[in-house]
Amino acid sequence: MAVATREADRWKIAIPERVGETADLFSRLRQRRDQRGSLFIGFDFPIGLPQAYGEHTGFSDFKDALKNFGSGAWADWYSVCEDKRQISIQRPFYPYRPGGRKLQHLFNGLGFREKDLLLRICERKTDERQAACMLFWTLGGNQVGKGAISGWRELLAPKSDQVSIWPFDGRLNYLLEQRDVVVAETYPAEVYGHLGISRRPAWSKREVSGRKLVSGALLEWLGTRPVDPQPGLRDFIAAGFPGSSDGEDQFDAIVGLFGMLDVVDERRPNGCPDVPAISRWEGWILGQALV
Repeated sequence: MAVATREADRWKIAIPERVGETADLFSRLRQRRDQRGSLFIGFDFPIGLPQAYGEHTGFSDFKDALKNFGSGAWADWYSVCEDKRQISIQRPFYPYRPGGRKLQHLFNGLGFREKDLLLRICERKTDERQAACMLFWTLGGNQVGKGAISGWRELLAPKSDQVSIWPFDGRLNYLLEQRDVVVAETYPAEVYGHLGISRRPAWSKREVSGRKLVSGALLEWLGTRPVDPQPGLRDFIAAGFPGSSDGEDQFDAIVGLFGMLDVVDERRPNGCPDVPAISRWEGWILGQALV
């Protein structure tokens, strides 16, 4: 994770660090914030359900569903299906392992014929990026299902009555002014375009050389915003986040943080359209313009 703390009219930005235990993450971050302001956390996993699926659950909205997933009739909701015959509205994640698994199995098991019905509006292809992977698919390098399972079960569900989740609990400005802890969904691949990180020539965030190639956009951001980088951060970015196997995660954490700060400082709108399906079921990726 990458963390910024407000000091007067500037942001102090630290070098990315390990998240640590999720059970006390909120309390640890609370201790580092300005006590007069909110704790605003961006998570790089989906926060919301496709409307078509949500309406099949019988719950009133996403937060109602979140409180109930993992218990009662929904006890197996977080358990990834090992066989296509296990797929159901009450157990939608698939597959547990590779080998003969197809997206069509997921559509059939959940009763949806069209792929787009299992994509939220904010996950569909834009001019800046390809479509995101659908929530319930758990196979491949771009899958997001396992991240959602961990994030919802360990972080959001246990604290659903103590934290505010944007946009389900209200408009962002209101939440940041009135609430103690505010959570939003971020998507680094979306923020690349916001920061001017080009996709040409081709580069890979998994390689130090690729991260180094696009470091200029991040350094330019640091030079044009009201920020005070921690000693060593500029050199770390310029060198491509070297020295460990999680450089890709460090890179995305910084990208996500920069995108969040541009929204908080009103350099970029939060992007969320006033659509009932979004505020009730689907949620939105912070800073993404309506596609």
